[in-house]
Amino acid sequence: QVQLVESGGGLVQPGGSVRLSCEASGFTSDQLSIGWFREAPGKEREGVSCISSSDGSTYYLHTVMGRFIMSRDTAKNTVYLQMNSLKPEDTGVYYCAAGENYGSGLINRVDYWGQGTQVTVSA
Repeated sequence: QVQLVESGGGLVQPGGSVRLSCEASGFTSDQLSIGWFREAPGKEREGVSCISSSDGSTYYLHTVMGRFIMSRDTAKNTVYLQMNSLKPEDTGVYYCAAGENYGSGLINRVDYWGQGTQVTVSA
C-alpha cells in the first residue's frame, strides 16, 4: 500500500525559506517517480519538482528553478523540498505525489497523492 505523508509548511515572510518533507512507503525509487505539486487559490494544480525513477535526475518548474531544491534521503524513505527566496505567488497547498514522468521532466501521470500541506507566503 502506497502512502505519502507530508509535513512542514506554514506561514513564511517573502524572501524566507521553508522545508517540506514527504515520507513515502509502499514503493521503491526505481518503481515510481516522486515529486511535488502545488495548487494556488483559483488556479490549477501544477507540478513543481520531480525526482525521476529512471536515473534519479531532478526536474523543476521553471518559475522555481534556482530557488527550490528537491532531495531524497533513501535511508529514511523521505524526500524534501527546500524552498528559498519565497514569493507571495508561491502560496498554495503543496502535495507530494508519486507516478510516472516517462523518463524525464515533471510527473505526467500521478498514481498517488499525499494529503497536502499549506504554504502561505505573506508579510
